[in-house]
Order: sequence, then structure tokens, then C-alpha cells
Amino acid sequence: MAPISPKRRKLHHNNDEADSASEGFESGGDDVGSQSSADERTTTAPLKQMQARAKHVKDIDESALYSGGLYKSNMFKLQIDEMLAQVQPNYEKRMPGVNEALHRLKSLIEAIEDREMLPISDAIKMLHKAHKIVVPFPDPKPDKNAAYKLAYAKPSKINVVGSYAIKTMIKSDSALSVDMVVVMPPSIFQEKDFLNYRYFYKRAYYLACIAAGLQSTAPDEFTWTFEYLNGNSLHPILVAKLNSKKTKSESHFEIHIIPAAPESFFADSKLRPTKNSIRPKNGPENQPTTLPPSPFYNASLKSDCNFEPYLKLLHSASKQESGFKDACILGRIWLRQRGFGSSISNGGFGHFEWAALTALLLKGGGPKGHAFLSPGYSSYQMFKAVLQFVSTTDLANKPQLYEAADFVPTKSDTPMFFDGPRGQNILFKMTPWSYELLREEAKITVEMLNDSTFDQFDSTFIVRTAQHLQKFDCLVRVPIPTTSPETFSCDHKPHLASFSGRLFEVLREGLTDRVSFIDIRGPDLPPWSPKSPCPEIGEQSSLLVAVLFNPANIDRLVDHGPSAEEKKKAAKFQKFWGEKAELRRFKDGSIRESLVWSPGSSYAIFQDIFTYLIKRHFEPEMSKSLTFVGEGFEKLLPGYGQGAKAFDALKQAFNSFERQIRDLDGLPLQLRQLSAIDPQLRYSSIDYPLFNPRQPLEKPADVLIQFEGSGRWPDDIIAIQRTKIAFLLKIGSLLREVDDSITTKLGLENEDQPLKNCAFLDIVYESGASFRLRIHNDREQTLLERQVKDKLLDQRTREDAASALSTYKRTFLQLPLHTQSIATHCTRFPLLSSTIRLVKMWFDCHMLSRHISEELIELLVARIFLQPHPWRAPSSAMCGFLRTLLFIARWDWRSTPLIVDFTGTLTSNEVTSINTRLEAWRKIDPGMNRTVIFAASNHDTTGTAFTDKGPSKVVAARMTALARSACKLLKDQGMDLNPKSLFVTSTTDYDFVIHLAPKFAGESVRKSSTKHKFKNLEVQSDVNLELVGYQPVQLYLNELEKLYTSTIVFFHSAVAGSTIAGLWNPQTLASRSFKVNLPYASKLTMGTDKGEVELDKDAILAEIARLGGDMVLRIEVHR
Repeated sequence: MAPISPKRRKLHHNNDEADSASEGFESGGDDVGSQSSADERTTTAPLKQMQARAKHVKDIDESALYSGGLYKSNMFKLQIDEMLAQVQPNYEKRMPGVNEALHRLKSLIEAIEDREMLPISDAIKMLHKAHKIVVPFPDPKPDKNAAYKLAYAKPSKINVVGSYAIKTMIKSDSALSVDMVVVMPPSIFQEKDFLNYRYFYKRAYYLACIAAGLQSTAPDEFTWTFEYLNGNSLHPILVAKLNSKKTKSESHFEIHIIPAAPESFFADSKLRPTKNSIRPKNGPENQPTTLPPSPFYNASLKSDCNFEPYLKLLHSASKQESGFKDACILGRIWLRQRGFGSSISNGGFGHFEWAALTALLLKGGGPKGHAFLSPGYSSYQMFKAVLQFVSTTDLANKPQLYEAADFVPTKSDTPMFFDGPRGQNILFKMTPWSYELLREEAKITVEMLNDSTFDQFDSTFIVRTAQHLQKFDCLVRVPIPTTSPETFSCDHKPHLASFSGRLFEVLREGLTDRVSFIDIRGPDLPPWSPKSPCPEIGEQSSLLVAVLFNPANIDRLVDHGPSAEEKKKAAKFQKFWGEKAELRRFKDGSIRESLVWSPGSSYAIFQDIFTYLIKRHFEPEMSKSLTFVGEGFEKLLPGYGQGAKAFDALKQAFNSFERQIRDLDGLPLQLRQLSAIDPQLRYSSIDYPLFNPRQPLEKPADVLIQFEGSGRWPDDIIAIQRTKIAFLLKIGSLLREVDDSITTKLGLENEDQPLKNCAFLDIVYESGASFRLRIHNDREQTLLERQVKDKLLDQRTREDAASALSTYKRTFLQLPLHTQSIATHCTRFPLLSSTIRLVKMWFDCHMLSRHISEELIELLVARIFLQPHPWRAPSSAMCGFLRTLLFIARWDWRSTPLIVDFTGTLTSNEVTSINTRLEAWRKIDPGMNRTVIFAASNHDTTGTAFTDKGPSKVVAARMTALARSACKLLKDQGMDLNPKSLFVTSTTDYDFVIHLAPKFAGESVRKSSTKHKFKNLEVQSDVNLELVGYQPVQLYLNELEKLYTSTIVFFHSAVAGSTIAGLWNPQTLASRSFKVNLPYASKLTMGTDKGEVELDKDAILAEIARLGGDMVLRIEVHR
């Protein structure tokens, strides 16, 4: 279940629409205009503070809305309302002085003097000589000897457009942007200026003239920079920020001054996606051309003409449909959390594209030209329906045309939703990879919104999924070539875009079904001073290629190409793969072109293929500069590279053991079942089970044996425990009779707790496999429940019975079901095993594993795979690990249960019941002294099977704090993160640290267990057998915890194993009056005459050192 986010602070909500912001301007409008991405930048702070809080239903009865499907549920509606109120900024506080700044800029621009028509070279020289301004011409730069001229004249209109005009902005960590469109007059253009960048050259000059005029008349009021609108180098804009030195206050807004073309000056027919507007230098401009079309160039020019038309479209939609504005805000939040924006580098699909698409779907897009969105939709229905449209409609293969009956699109990788009345493909900035990713995100969200069992509000709107290391399995930095071929391009494709497109095509063809998705992100060019040239991609710049693995195919060693008979396909295959392609005959008799890759881990195979593709299709030197990120986490695991296969030997030994037990003759009762309950038998132990004939498995795998019911079992619980001993001895005797190489040993446990299981049988095979057998008798449960309910017994006896009953249910009822489920899903999800082991190692390295059960950790990880929203199930251990940490960091375990649906059959009523049970626990135990974490599943709806004995509030809080620190480190360092840094813990927070001798430390013990692995002279000895199940550090810790349970909390890492840390119980540190039988060593408090005593830390630490003997090197005291 998605955790409820932390409490939100109350924020102001201004419902007033277009107010003074648009006064004095030609027009103000809805959420568009510049199509700016500035307010779509990464924003998490407001959303992080949000929590779904129910409000009182207001004056009307809204139950009909929910039952009618206008909203997913009553709670979901309240959550949406609360979020919409929270995300809107307080304009007066956040943007003081913005209206005055807008009016000031408008008057300054209108006062700029006209500049006469001049040849290009003269215009550039005069502007630079007088004002030092460098005109931001796009590449290719204009021919200085061109026949046309450049001029500046007073703008025909100045409009404030976009979200600010009608107060539909949302909070952002970055400065909020206000878009001011300056419409250039028709007098400075010619009819054919749409050709060969002429319009864009004139636009850049016009912008430079505005910059020159503003810098001359208001040099100190504002700071000025150029930047590219949405990363489009054809669209430089001027950004004005209040000068904080003059205003003596930090401004949280910026004003984008955007030159725009006259609305109807250029004919729509000339700028359609199928037309060509870039002609070769020597080619005729006025003759029909057979050159390929220039859709990006045409759409860039057309978008400059469409500020006001789209303003009118969206304004009309907001007036006609009450839910339109809120649906657009929901879409903006959804896109931002997934890293999408109008900027080309952010996918080319941001809030403007969402709003325009929604408005157009209110008019068309459905069957037979009808509207896809029905009138009267609520904001939620509209939001969901747009996602449904995006997820189910392939606009790349089947373009959508709105009121464009005479337009026939050509085949292209770019998705197309062509808006006929405005003559523009609103998706022109999207790439094939960003469109595929957008559709996948939409599919996932639609699935979430259709989930009737779990609340998916947080997954839809709150959780940020754009962090690459949590989203993708492998990241690759690919250096950008510094030179590009001098070839003529019929569309505007800068070197970066051209290289990105070619790289995607090569990777898509080369990686085939090994990967599910490929995402390519290029560097954003920073803003620059108007007095400096436009920035260019630096020599050290690189593309970020993010890849999502297909777990079923990523580690395939042989790729099958076309058969030898398919000549054309075979020739194409050979050309693409070069010397790597070879003709091979397979067992089925077929002869195919094939590729054979060297064995290794999934990452190693992927890296080999990726490197080869770069080396063959690009510069060979580039392949030496590739940087791969992703494998570092899994490499931290012991036995990396083997995966779940490392557990197969023990699983096979267990299957043999089970057959042997079932075939035994002479058992007193008929065997019902043999159940595995050990992490080693469910693929989830940190160390994989290592054993051989010379070195038995040190930690025997726990197994339960259950016999058919019989009336011969005694009716006394203690007598049952004694009978179990006889049974175990009999089983050991029978096993030795059938195989004299088997060694058996009876062990005793819980000697001071007679109601609990008291005996086990260790069984060691000649192969080195070892098992620890316990007997399950269902009669125990009945007898213990009877004692718990028997009010004639004293309180202590009933408490002991309750404790024994809890242990019984956990060991004999829940663990077999849990082990079976985890083992099954480790087979279903190949990466689940590695992820569990990695998360367990993280808990262990931070010394929390003694307090948090392995089963609880397994439930945490299983939830990430079984209820993975807002992602798909992880396809790498890195993703699974980092998503688990994110869940822990966000999980409010005080009020939200962990719910794991192993079978996918939990109903909403069962989920409600689990939540109700947690609420009841919190009312009974508000101080959380008994149960802190509530973890339920199909097998255990009580939620306490694996958390009844811990963790405590202190440990749970530390778990959350550590996870949050890890997530912050990931956010701050990104790809530069060293995986090992997440597993390093500090001991300075503890009161004292016990340093253990190296030979007892976890790493040393692990090395000693493998030192004879390859020596055939070693034989299994009695000494080796004695060490089976012997864990001295754990025994020492058990003794310490038993002696100082009320005084000290101990922490230990079994993996490192070199230290034991301790915290003094704060309640025992205060001085108090002396009394007999204090539970700890005490001494007189110095400086008081009241005869008070205090905890004698030195005496206790000395006693701890004495108990440890040779095991303890020293004790380091911090406080």
C-alpha cells in the first residue's frame, strides 16, 4: 500500500482569475502562450509536504458524484481537492512587484526606437558597436551577403500569456516564469521569409534590438540573459529578472520576453509537416521541390504564429468545461513528477501540450470525428481519459488529424496530432524514445487508477519517478562527437539532435528485445549574456542513455538473425553487425545469421553489445570513453554473478532430504509434510549457502516436519515438547540406518521457556548440506490458546502462554507460507532474490538486522515487486533496492500498514479491515510499546506475525532516517553516487562500541569457510562438524541482551561483524533513590547528600568485556 506522505502545511489558495496581471495588455489568457517549460522544472518540495487529508463534505451531498464515476472514490476526490489547493502559490508573497515589472517592461519596449532596413552585415555591426549585443542567430548562420535586410519596428501587440494571467501556476522550486509575447509587425517581413531561416534570422535580430533598447534604458532595474525557449535553438528569448541589488529583495519570478510572428502572415499550406522550407543554397526558392519535408522547422515557425490562436482555444475550453483547468493542473503535476516538460531535453511534452491536447479532444479525436472527451466530465475523468487516449493511441504509426481533411501525413517516427485550424502538429518537439516512454507512463497510470483495492493517489501525483537510478537499470554516458558531417539537412537538426536520433536507431536495432525502453537525454545549454555568443556543446559533453532491461532476454548469449535463404535481410544483418555476424547451423537444422556473446552477468553482456555498437557505427575512440552505471550495487553482494542459481545446490539437497524422509520406514506416525522456513531455502539470505564435503554448511537450514494427527499425543504442552525429543532421536536413528554417511545431532533450545519448542535435530550430509529439523504439532496451538483464555491461571503464566502462542504461529504457521511465497516469486521475478539480499545487507551494515526480522525486510521488498506502482516491477537489483529505500523513506509506519498481496486476490474490504485493525492497535497502545510496525499479507492479516517482537520506535525511526539520508544522497549525487557509500554507517551516534577480535568478525569467518574450497587433501572432520550451527558472536549478543535488556540496546552487523554498538536506556541514566534489586549495577551519585544512586557504566562495561573474554579487543566509550 502506498504510504501516506507527511503532514502538509496549510497553503493559501487564490481563486481569482485574470486580475491585475493582464491589465493594460492586449490580451491575457489561459495556460499557454510561450509554451514555456520554466514552471515545469523539477519541483518536489510542495508535493513532498502533501498528505491525503479528508475534509468535511461541504453543503451538498456528493455521494452521487462518486457512485456515478465522476471520481474514483470519495477519498480520492478529497485528496485531489486538497492537492489542488496546496499546489497553487501565493502570488503576492511569491511574486511581489510582478505587475509593476510587466507594465514597466511594456512601456520600455514600446519606447524603443525603430531601426531602418539594413543589410545583414551592417545591422550586426551597428548593433554590436553601439550596444555590444551579439545577435543570437541559429545555425547555420545567415549569409552576410544575402539580398534581404534586417529591421526593427514597434511591435504590433504585447501580450501577457500563460499560466500567470489567470492564476493557474503551481509551486516550483525554481523561479516562476511570466510569459510576455511581443508580436513583431508585418512590415519587417516578406512573403518568402518562411524559407531558409530568413524568418528566424529576422526574429533573432528583433530580439537583439529589444535587448539593446532595454539595456540602454533600464540597465540597473533588471538583469538580462538570453536562453532558448524549450531548448529550441530557433527560439531564443530574453529573460528579465529584477535586480536584487536594487530591490534589496530576492525575486522569485522571471519574465520571458518572446518575439512572435504575425498570426496570418505566412500561409498555412506552406508550413504543413509535409512541406519543405529549407532549400539548398543553389536551389531555386520559387520552384516546386522534391526535397524531403522539414516538419520541425515548419512547426517551430508555425508555433510563433499561434500564441493567440491557442490562447483563444484554451480560454474557450476553460469557459465551456468547468473541469478543464483542474484537469490541466493535474496533468502538469503528473508530467512533472515523471520528468516530462515542453523542453526538448525533457521529452517535448509539457503542460502546453497537455492543455492543447485536452482542448482538442473536447472537440474531436473520437470515433467518426466526434469528441473523445464527453461534455460534463469532471477534472478527474478528463485527466484519466487523456491518459487513456495517450496510452491506447499510437500517434507515431497512425497520426491523428483534427479538422484537416485535405492533409495527408507522411510516414515519420515523430508522433503527430495535427491541429488543422491552427496548422500545427502539437507534438513536434517529441522524439521516438520520449513518446514511447510517455505512452508507457500513461499505461501504468491508467492501470493504477483502475485499481479498486489500493489507494494510488500518492503513486499518481506525489511520488517522483524521474530519478534515473530508480527508474532505469543501466545508465551510459556517451561522449558527443565534436564534429558533424558537412551534409545538407532538409530539416533543422542541430548536431546534438542528429547524433541522438542516429544513436537511438542503432541501439534500437542492436539491442532488440533485450531492453524494454531506451531514453536519451542531452545537456541543456545554459542561459548566456546578450553580449556573448550563443553557447555550444562543449568537448567534454555527453549524452545520457538510460535503458530498461527485459529480464527474460537481457542475458541471452546467442542472437538469431535471418535465415541464409533470406538474402536481403541477411545482407542487411551482416552490414549492421560486421565481423560479429556469423552463419551457424542449429539443432533444428536451420542455418541462420547469428551473434554469440561471451558469458557473464546481465550487465557484462549488455556492456559488450553496447560497446560494440558504438565502436562499429560511430568513432572507435568513443567506445573507450563510455561510462556505465548500474552494476555497482549488485557487485556488493557475496557471490555476485551467480544470482538465484547459487541457491540451487541447497534446494536440490533439500529435495533429496525430503524424499529420504518420506521413504523412511519405522516412523511412529505418517508424515504429512516437510516445510522449508529458512532464508537460504527461499533465495533470500545475504550469503549464499556455501558447502562442500570438506566444509559443511555452517548455518543449518531450518526445516519443519509435520505428522498426521493422532490421539496419542499428550494433552500437556510440556509433555508434547518432551515427546518431540523422542521423535527427533528416532528420526536421526532411522536416517543413519539408511545412510551411514549422515551425521545427526540433537540440540536443545528455550530451556528457560518450557512452553516453547525445546529441541531440534541437526542433520549433516556427506555433501556438506546441513538441515535443522523441528517438529510441528498442531495440538500445541489448542493447548496454548486454552491457557491464554484460562482466567484461573496467574497473569505471568498467561503472558508466557501468549508469548509461546505468538512464537508458535510465527514459526509453524506463518513461516512455511511466507517461505513458499517468497521462493515462488523469486522464480517469477529473477531480480527479487538479489534485491532482497541487497536490502538485507543495507539493514545489516547499518546494524539494524537484529531488530528488524528478515521476514519483514522480505515483505518490504516483495511489495516493490508485487505492487510496483508508479513503475513496473524492477528489472534490476539497483532499481529494486533504491525503490525500496524510497518506500521506507516515505512510509509513515505510525499510521499506515505495510500490505503485501502475494496472490493478487486481496479485496478492498480486506484492505480496509487491515487498516482498521492498525487503528485499533494504536488506540490500545498509543505509545507503540508493543507493536510499532504493522506488516500484513494474504497469509497474515493480523499484521504482527513478524513485527510482534520488534522493531522498537527508536529502531524504526532510525530506519526511516537512514533511508531518507540515502535518498537525499542519491538525489544530490545522481550518477556520481558511489554505491558503497549507502552501506557505510557511523558509530559516533552510539554511546559505546565493542570491538571484536578479527577471527570472530563476520568477514574473517566468511573467508575461513572458503579457504579449503579447492584442496582435495582436506577431509570432513569432527572439528568441522562441531562448528555447524556454532555462531559465537550471536551467542554472546544473546547473552548480553538477556542480561541488560532494560539497560542497553545493542546493535550489530553480521556481515562486517567487527563491532557491537550500544545505546544506554535514557530512563536508567537519571539518578534515583536507592532500592533493593535494581536491575543494573549502580553507584552513589557524586555531589549530592540525598543518598541517590546512578547507573554504573564503567562496571557494566567491564562486565561486558569479561563476558566476551578473548572475543573482545577493546571497548570504545563515546558518552
